Amino acid sequence: MIMIFHTTVRSYSMIQKPHLAAWRAWRRLKLRLHSSFVGASSGPGPVDRSEDPSAASAEKSPHTPVMLKEVLQYLDIQPAQVVLDMTFGGGGHTKAILSTVPEVTVLALDRDPTAISLAQQLAKEHIGRVKPILGRFSELEDLLSNLNVKPGSIDAALLDAGCSSMQMDEAERGFSLSKDGPLDMRMDGDRYPDMPCAADVVNTLDQQALASILTAYGEERHARKIASAIVETRRISPITRTQQLASVVAGSFPAAVIYARKDRLNRPAHVATKTFQALRIFVNDELNELHAGLRVARTFLKPGGRLCVITFHSLEDRLVKRFLRGDDLSNLDHFNPRKKSARNEKPVHEKRDGNMYWLPLRRKVITPEKDDVRENPRGRSSKLRAALRR
Repeated sequence: MIMIFHTTVRSYSMIQKPHLAAWRAWRRLKLRLHSSFVGASSGPGPVDRSEDPSAASAEKSPHTPVMLKEVLQYLDIQPAQVVLDMTFGGGGHTKAILSTVPEVTVLALDRDPTAISLAQQLAKEHIGRVKPILGRFSELEDLLSNLNVKPGSIDAALLDAGCSSMQMDEAERGFSLSKDGPLDMRMDGDRYPDMPCAADVVNTLDQQALASILTAYGEERHARKIASAIVETRRISPITRTQQLASVVAGSFPAAVIYARKDRLNRPAHVATKTFQALRIFVNDELNELHAGLRVARTFLKPGGRLCVITFHSLEDRLVKRFLRGDDLSNLDHFNPRKKSARNEKPVHEKRDGNMYWLPLRRKVITPEKDDVRENPRGRSSKLRAALRR
């Protein structure tokens, strides 16, 4: 239990340090859940386990991989090479790689057991070419070592950050505000039953702590207003369902502005979207995990190896951009756009093109084409960065 909380507390340390009340509140959450998790935790609510989630996911049509054409172009995988798919998900990118490149071997990582069950099925169809790996980015170095994969031995790596379509489509996972389900949001599923879920966060942390999370991870301008509404609601009854939380957030705004925000396709976006993003990032320690994944890619790619990273929001993209540029990311809080001084920082080990580790394959970020966005609207906010390992 203590080890599980260590990662989540480390995630919380990325919030601006002046928020001491938020830090103390998170420590109280840790102690409360450690002492009596079953009795004290509000939990994500009842979950229907009558069907095996992995089987249900397998029956659904596979999701459309984001920017597939661009990924294949910039990875430029050759026959018999070794590829690390760091976010297997529904397997769309891996399947395309297997079908277009002969004799390639794919190391298929995912922290979600449901995704790994799909990777195991694919491994049976492609004997010896797919090696499923269950774990997080922060565990990947040890997992690769256990498979006798040596540093500097991988030819190409793909990292597709964020929440997968498969996770969004499963209401019981608690990621989607448009589908009612338990307020869970744990990407690891049930691997760590004692790991706090989104319901634990919204029902336990104080108002200032919640506002800090929404500001740091959702870049939500109305964080204080939303946090206040959450605290007022939970005094009456715990918030345990996704649509319950979405209604609480919406209730803190005038009815006219609930869908006043627009997405990149100029479609109405629910006012709770940023709140859900912030909670998901916090619960899963996503930014620290992303940084860990980038470091593993740097270690295991061979000179001349290629890396493609797909991100879906500005926090992820800024981290990737600065990592590939060679910035010091020992304190991840410094890539917050509100800290103007960060723009004047010079990368460490800087060369004329990129840095001592990476050579950009394209200077500008790559975005999906209009036709791709029409076919796959979920990829509308995606950005791709590609680099060559020096």
